[in-house]
Amino acid sequence: MRMDDPTPPDDPRPRPLSARSVVLSLLLGTHPPELATRELGRLVEGFDVGGSTLRAALSRMVAAGDLLRTDTGYRLSDRLVRRQHRQDEAVRPRTREWDGDWEMVVITATGRGPAERADTRAQLAALRLAELREGVWLRPANLSRPLPAGLDRVARLCTARPAGPARGTGRGPLAAGRLGRHGPCAPGPRLTRRPPRRPARPVRSDRCATCSPTR
Repeated sequence: MRMDDPTPPDDPRPRPLSARSVVLSLLLGTHPPELATRELGRLVEGFDVGGSTLRAALSRMVAAGDLLRTDTGYRLSDRLVRRQHRQDEAVRPRTREWDGDWEMVVITATGRGPAERADTRAQLAALRLAELREGVWLRPANLSRPLPAGLDRVARLCTARPAGPARGTGRGPLAAGRLGRHGPCAPGPRLTRRPPRRPARPVRSDRCATCSPTR
């Protein structure tokens, strides 16, 4: 069924993507984010987007400021190019050699409402920080990315180094792992708990720690 055909309400199949979603997904995944009109038309055919539907969607997206016309086709607007950069950073963060330091963010602001606190938590999670305990977020300092402006108004930003070596598995600071209660701290070392000590084996009644078994 093509995108420009009505979908029966009792159709058990999942609803198809809109033409706008298909176009944005294709351009957000293209580097640089620009496609010729003919190439764009060929690609959307795989998503059952008809030619008339595509032309109407492109016109609306240009009018809304999502796309810009080029000599041969369309490209993302500057606003959506910034979104693409954020998407790329989330999928493939830029890393640097880890020297053992940790980024630590300690929330110091008080009297904030639930919505503001939730927004800060989401912002810190997007930075790939993990919450060690209430209000204390950290991760290995091996990412090359700036911290958002204004974060220092609600938190103290620190560089920390544990007093003792961290026990971990994986291959150095880029091994995926989990830290604390609130999600992944990747890429970073996987911290693990020391396995519980196995109980001592019971001593048989006919032997002791220093004697051979009796015959």
